[in-house]
Amino acid sequence: MRLTGNRLVQAGVFSVLVAALGVSGCSTTDTFEQPVPVPDVDNAVEFKTVWSTSVGDGHDGDFLYLAPLNAGDTVYAASADGELVAVDAETGKLRWERDLDDRIFAGVGGDLSQLYLVTREADLIALSIEDGKELWRVALPTEALAAPQSNGALVVTQTTDGRVIAFDTATGEQRWQYDGVVPALSLRAAAAPLVGGDVVLASFSNGKLIALSADAGQPLWQYEVGQPQGRTELERLVDIAGQPLVLDTAVMVSGYQGTLALVDIRTGQEIWSRKASSLHAPVVGGGNIYLSSANGDVVAYRGSDRRELWLQDRLSWRQLTQPAVYENYLVVGDYEGYLHVLSGDDGSLVGQKRYDSDGLRVPLQRMANGNLMVFGNGGKLSVFKLKERN
Repeated sequence: MRLTGNRLVQAGVFSVLVAALGVSGCSTTDTFEQPVPVPDVDNAVEFKTVWSTSVGDGHDGDFLYLAPLNAGDTVYAASADGELVAVDAETGKLRWERDLDDRIFAGVGGDLSQLYLVTREADLIALSIEDGKELWRVALPTEALAAPQSNGALVVTQTTDGRVIAFDTATGEQRWQYDGVVPALSLRAAAAPLVGGDVVLASFSNGKLIALSADAGQPLWQYEVGQPQGRTELERLVDIAGQPLVLDTAVMVSGYQGTLALVDIRTGQEIWSRKASSLHAPVVGGGNIYLSSANGDVVAYRGSDRRELWLQDRLSWRQLTQPAVYENYLVVGDYEGYLHVLSGDDGSLVGQKRYDSDGLRVPLQRMANGNLMVFGNGGKLSVFKLKERN
């Protein structure tokens, strides 16, 4: 995980902090550790490839979060070097592709008629969902790493300096802007805003989750996931780096060196919380809550009372992705490009696959048919089924 501060590189200790936070711990008192070696696993579960393709040069060596957009029957994916593709979700067959004249920093976002990307030059561009043709573009005040999000009428983007800006999807005209407060040093991460019909939920690197009215961008409520503590800027990091998870009338959120919490989406009132540290949002399945901790531990909590059910520590410091629930399994990726399968019952490692030597960063996604989609840093895009070995 990298850091951003004063346009990312002005701090003289930037390279040291980048290395440190890449393997940082789950509390302000943890020492920085090296990733454990890839564990030996007796593969009781294996990956069966449904389809596989490539998307340009992937992240092309940049520290980006270019997650594909899973739109039901079609998957849209972009690479840092400007390749944009639409593929059939069932077969992986190419429907169309477009080579853009821009390097891409954030995306893919979308709605029923348009796709949205942010370029390296900080332009927000809207493209036709039918063929990728550019429809409009507007200049942002600074770069964005989080994928733009749309409710069909508004597209909202969040820049690295804490500004949340809404644009009309038809014209690109700016509707409103909210200026959040960001600390001098923060994680170079990408928590995309959640855009509903009435409310926009934005996560900030000061540990605050803020609800804004969709029509005017006015603050409705805020919730503090973590409070900065410690003497150094590094110790005081409390970023929300993963998009919160909406569950009916509540939202579940986790922060780095903060808490895992459930909050009423209408009022911002805390329903429950417990101490946790993660660079990703939690996931739920089978009545349980699963979290990839910042130190590489994968933890399962019982949803009814948040009691810890199990903890898997054999992947410590391997910079894990957000876990994906697949039937009674969890699947996570790591910085070396390995996919790890955990039993949902006890967290034991039951499967493993080397996928992309450039590593894995963006979340794994479940498809409408239950299959698992994986996008590697090097541009490899695949869909898998899991099956037990005989």
